[in-house]
Amino acid sequence: MQSIDATLADADGLKWFNRLYLMVTDQVDMRPPAGGWRDADWLLTLDVVFAGMYLRAVAGYLNGEDTVPSSWQALMEARHRTGVDRIQFALAGMNAHINRDLALALLTTDAQRSVVPAADGPQHADYEAVNELLNAVMPEELTMLAVDTLGVLAQDTGKVGRLLAFWDLCKARELAWDFANHLRGLPGVGRAVAMNAQDQMTGVVGRAILAFV
Repeated sequence: MQSIDATLADADGLKWFNRLYLMVTDQVDMRPPAGGWRDADWLLTLDVVFAGMYLRAVAGYLNGEDTVPSSWQALMEARHRTGVDRIQFALAGMNAHINRDLALALLTTDAQRSVVPAADGPQHADYEAVNELLNAVMPEELTMLAVDTLGVLAQDTGKVGRLLAFWDLCKARELAWDFANHLRGLPGVGRAVAMNAQDQMTGVVGRAILAFV
């Protein structure tokens, strides 16, 4: 992510999702909950698996692969579009990464760690602790996206607030946890159908975020 940040120009919308992701990841690393993480190995595996999905989507799009999820295509196709605020690019990326990728990352992590997280278990406690941290740091991080002319204009007209009311990060993460539990109970074909439907719907939401005025 640091290499991507250094490579992309400010006019590339992908830069602003990548920058936000990088800053939030740093905050999670530096600010564990009081008493520490309850299953740090599980959380680290989830972080690595989750980030890998984003990096593969970027590589796939740049390599011209036809398997890039619709949710990620929404952002990639609009990277150089003018008149779109930084926060819209950032939220479109978060929409793809959380609404499409996170449930799959949870299932992959659980399989690698040989666990099925319970609602009252250490994995869910850590997941909820990340939600609380994101609630605390996101306003500060999003301020970074409102430092240029477009960003300041968006903030002054209330666009930032309307966008955040339209797309709620922590609510999306809660739904991703529930969706992972739903997918866990489906057979292979059923899981593929459910994931395709989720991906298509996430792409629609991403395009709506990017068209938001």
